[in-house]
Amino acid sequence: MWDTNTYWFDFAMVSLIYAIGNILMGHFEEHTPKWRRIVKYLLSLVLIIGLVHFTNRYVAYGLIALVALFGLYVHLVILPKKGINGWTGEPKDKYYEFRGWSKKIKK
Repeated sequence: MWDTNTYWFDFAMVSLIYAIGNILMGHFEEHTPKWRRIVKYLLSLVLIIGLVHFTNRYVAYGLIALVALFGLYVHLVILPKKGINGWTGEPKDKYYEFRGWSKKIKK
């Protein structure tokens, strides 16, 4: 009845990762346009499903792990070196400068 060897399983895993990521880290993307966030999700989905199809699931999930490690590196190493809290993105003016966004802080 349950089979994890389908593209639907991979679709569900990528979607779950994005949902959890949006809940936990969405505040880092507050000024990124919605269309850009949707395109990022769709491209990630196509890339992972494509890798599963043309290579294998280990390569696709390995890529997800590498991207996650890079994200951890940014939040735990790079942002603190710039004087920015890696979990809250504060102080906001430094974080906005780091991202290249307008320095007008929305409250």
